[in-house]
Amino acid sequence: MASITTSVVLLRCPLVSAVLMFLASSLNIQLRKSDYAGLAVICSCLGLAAACWFATGLLGITLIDIAKIWGNIKDVMIEVMSQTPPEWPMMMT
Repeated sequence: MASITTSVVLLRCPLVSAVLMFLASSLNIQLRKSDYAGLAVICSCLGLAAACWFATGLLGITLIDIAKIWGNIKDVMIEVMSQTPPEWPMMMT
């Protein structure tokens, strides 16, 4: 019993995100059958967010890592844009 409790405690984030993905998928199917396309799209977005949360949890990526990656992407884009020629992009007339 203790091993089951320990595994549930340690895996709570992946378990919650997996359940959220399943519920979003099931709700998406039911809403599409009932012609609630707008709510189905919202459920699809929630399912996608749960899938991303699940993947980052399994990979061990934290919000601090995401902030570092975003800062690195920003620095690289600024460097690339500073090296572009001044006449780029040219307007075709």
